[in-house]
Amino acid sequence: MSILQSYGWNGHFENQYTRFKNQGLEAGRVMAIQGFKHLLITGTGKQEALLAGALMNSKEPEAYPKVGDWVLFKRYETEGIILDVLPRLNELSRKSPGAATTRQVLAVNIDAAFIVQGVDHDFNPMRLQRYLQQVQQCGIAPIVVLNKADLVSNPGHYLHAVEELGYQCPVYLASALDKADQEQWAAACLQPGKTYILLGSSGVGKSTLLNAWLGYHLQQEGAISTANSKGRHTTTARNLVLLPNGSLVIDAPGMREFGMTLEDDATTVSHPHIDELSGQCRFSDCTHLHEPGCTVLAAVDNGQLPQQVYRSYVKLLREQQHYQTSAADKKRIERHFGKISKQVFAHRKNRKY
Repeated sequence: MSILQSYGWNGHFENQYTRFKNQGLEAGRVMAIQGFKHLLITGTGKQEALLAGALMNSKEPEAYPKVGDWVLFKRYETEGIILDVLPRLNELSRKSPGAATTRQVLAVNIDAAFIVQGVDHDFNPMRLQRYLQQVQQCGIAPIVVLNKADLVSNPGHYLHAVEELGYQCPVYLASALDKADQEQWAAACLQPGKTYILLGSSGVGKSTLLNAWLGYHLQQEGAISTANSKGRHTTTARNLVLLPNGSLVIDAPGMREFGMTLEDDATTVSHPHIDELSGQCRFSDCTHLHEPGCTVLAAVDNGQLPQQVYRSYVKLLREQQHYQTSAADKKRIERHFGKISKQVFAHRKNRKY
């Protein structure tokens, strides 16, 4: 197996790369980004590279190379210049933190996401539902890891709470300090040649899990406050690492915000329980908010659909509508500005100044 194949190179990327072979361009995968420098894994090993000015001027920031991307580059002495990005299989994104309605791409070309929550103080079903919703929306398979199970008296309670959310995905109780437990469930999830990402808040044990899989400490872990069990950011940048069993993992920094980015034609939030019930609603375009004959509202009233699941669904639905409205306004303003710019340019050309 070649170096590139061990880092996830497959037929999809090979087909995309074919037309560039005769142009003297090499392919590499982005392992980490530090400022302007991109660390690539190439057919001959690791290589530092910078973005070409033409690439930066021709693409939106979300299309710039991200961790997990396969890029095309040229070597110049000891440094490489990235000229383009091969088409992605998927993108893991979120709404940019803060008030701005923009999309931030976190990492790309991911097969599955480990969503990690600590069951000591971090466990939050509504936050978990947000992660599950966004990960699935991005076309990535979710895997839930309930870490620090050794610190609670009834870990099965948390397992049931996740299953009650209705998402058909694997759920594992884990203790990052239990080596045998690590090996058992990790062997069932981590497949050679596949790319995974670790998601969750700071202090839930993502870096400890990764270090256990690696067999050594990739980085120094942050301190945990004994008062509130909240950790400092143990990871400050996304890194793609190759595990001993041949699988690949991206360790993402802890995130306080994970806003939804459902796109243009998505008219509703897809949820397994609600999707199943909505087919029986009186109206085909039922919003499940106030309509008569709504089976979703009836299921909430009779206890069939948990209240917290429905409340989270409504919150995500409103957030999606706000995001789409703001994004549409932004596009409309950009189109209007572009039209004005063309008129000004034509006016100056006619007046020759």
